[in-house]
Amino acid sequence: MTTDSKEKYPPEVYINRELSWLDFARRVLELAEDPNVPLLERVKFAGIMGMIYDEFAMKRIGGLRSQIELGNRHTSADGLTPEEELVAARAELNRQWQILRQLVTSDLRPALARVGIPLLDYEQLDERQRASAREYYHESVEPIITPLSVDVSHPFPFISNLSLNLAVLRGQPGTSQWRFIRVKVPPNRPRWVPVDGGAYVPLEQVMAHNLHGIHAHPSDWRIHFFRVTRGAKDDPWDRLHHADETAVLGPGSLIGMVSAELTARRFAGVVHAQVSDSMPEAVRAWLADQLHTELEDIVDTGGLLGTADLLGYQPEGFTELRDPPHVPVTHPRLRGLNPYDPEAIFAEIRRGDILLHHPYHSFDTSVLHFLQSAARDPQVLAIKLTIYRTSKGSPIIQTLTDAAQRGKQVAVLVEITARFDEAPNIAWGERLEQAGAHVVYGMERLKTHVKLGMVVREEEGQLRRYVHFATGNYHTGTARLYEDLGVLSCAPELGPAVAAVFNEITAAVPGQDYGPLLVGPHNLRRQFIELIRREVEHARSGRPCGIRAKMNQLQDKKIIRELYDASQAGVPISLNVRGLCCLRAGVEGLSENIRVFSTLGRFLEHGRIYRFENGGQPEFFVGSADWMKRNLDSRMETIVPIAAKPLKTELEHIMAVYEADNCTAWDMQPDGKYVRRRPAPGEARRPAQETFIREADDQAEIDG
Repeated sequence: MTTDSKEKYPPEVYINRELSWLDFARRVLELAEDPNVPLLERVKFAGIMGMIYDEFAMKRIGGLRSQIELGNRHTSADGLTPEEELVAARAELNRQWQILRQLVTSDLRPALARVGIPLLDYEQLDERQRASAREYYHESVEPIITPLSVDVSHPFPFISNLSLNLAVLRGQPGTSQWRFIRVKVPPNRPRWVPVDGGAYVPLEQVMAHNLHGIHAHPSDWRIHFFRVTRGAKDDPWDRLHHADETAVLGPGSLIGMVSAELTARRFAGVVHAQVSDSMPEAVRAWLADQLHTELEDIVDTGGLLGTADLLGYQPEGFTELRDPPHVPVTHPRLRGLNPYDPEAIFAEIRRGDILLHHPYHSFDTSVLHFLQSAARDPQVLAIKLTIYRTSKGSPIIQTLTDAAQRGKQVAVLVEITARFDEAPNIAWGERLEQAGAHVVYGMERLKTHVKLGMVVREEEGQLRRYVHFATGNYHTGTARLYEDLGVLSCAPELGPAVAAVFNEITAAVPGQDYGPLLVGPHNLRRQFIELIRREVEHARSGRPCGIRAKMNQLQDKKIIRELYDASQAGVPISLNVRGLCCLRAGVEGLSENIRVFSTLGRFLEHGRIYRFENGGQPEFFVGSADWMKRNLDSRMETIVPIAAKPLKTELEHIMAVYEADNCTAWDMQPDGKYVRRRPAPGEARRPAQETFIREADDQAEIDG
């Protein structure tokens, strides 16, 4: 292939972003299908699939619909128009919904029955169980439901996003006409109603069989179920990018803009609706008209609606049906620290940088302990932190509040355009402000995706900066569920660079010097391209070369072109990409030196590592950015080089464990499809996540 044209690669060398995203979903679905996974974990994965499909419909289907409505004629990297992408994505989404439905109906529910915790349909209940369900309905559900009729004096009601509903069709005596009554399944009641014998039954079915209180002649009724998904519009800044660039926002208007976005999202258009298979075609068409959506978006599920609620189907006990419990261990360098001595952790960091690997290393005894020590330490003068997402009742917020009330200078970036976390983030920001912290709610025209903390401490008359770089959010909940990396350091070259990033965040003035950091959108793309091209030069000069990386997603067209060029120059490239990947690996003459694989397991892989061979002197980088256009061009991101040799050794080992995984990794084929790795006959299983758990536990036993 030629190498002089900017658009030298044809569309067919790229994989469609939306379809690659759904390929990732299909890999997760395989975990729900896998009989070697404990049963209640499979049920949990089925619930995760429901969440994934809901999110895809809201974000991606909704986004494509918005592009079409706006008349966007731009084609995707693989050459599809928004209309063509919508058709393809909708078809694949519906195909996977049907696979999930069949899995739940024909596999998981019978398996649950066999182990004594059946999820039954109401018709399967015996008389004693029906009496129990009926009593529950009359005492705990009936008083709070509100039937809404549709007629000349009652317009069709607003149907909230992701709500589950009963469509009650009441026949008109002597006619073929019917009247529509909507009854919302209350979301503040458990979806799975326990009945005698250890069984459960869906709440909507309990309601459907006990609605006698709203009409005297229930024999005239026909009851069906439906659930709608509304589009999640683009981030506010994304839309602002396409607006008049000369527009100037007034002080504080970001909060107002996000608040308006939340209101708009609540009333966003319906992009997907699920209905029970018993609903007549005429009713579906009428429902599509009332919801102002297309009939193609009304999908017959043929089973349970709202499968995301299966995440909550976790009966007590039955430990044999779950993964062995995982308890994060304290990092070896942080064990034995005096919890009452706030100086202890700072002294340990001064001994050398510390690499944290969550959830194998405890977040609470590392990052949270670091911040809590800073809040209590009289020698600490300032704490700065970025919050993209955090947990309900967050101890991080409480710690920052305590620090501000103790008179420390606390500066916090609370990113209020973080998708689906806008409202709680606004509330967190207001709480911190009331405590006396300096709060920044975002940056103009940039989403702040940085995961960064800094503590300024006075030591022997001098100020020393301690920093925390991370790939994950300051969220104590997801720190137990997401795989992430973090670095604690007081290296003198990092302090001023981190300070420059925080100054840009708070003062909205780009820094002049970010030192060794790769910072988006300033030098991040350029630095990555230079690192890739340097490997090409090493290859051409006969020196050791290679690129190995771990990330969540790979979509940026320019980076993909650079990787294709590197492959053709002979650079071996191995990419561990959890989710969507628009690069096509292993294609002769294009990317035969590129391997792409995807690791999935009980934890969500979220860490980013970039390794460049550099002529036999490998360089490692970790940080917040994927190789996505949005991360490189329109988000505030930080990537930090790892200088300490022990940390490089640890990262080398981490990447080797992922490479050696032979059962929870999927390899991309030249056609873009993925094939799961299987152990050879007689070969021991090497699941990466279980390997990390075992190694962390073994180290804890040795140190103990």
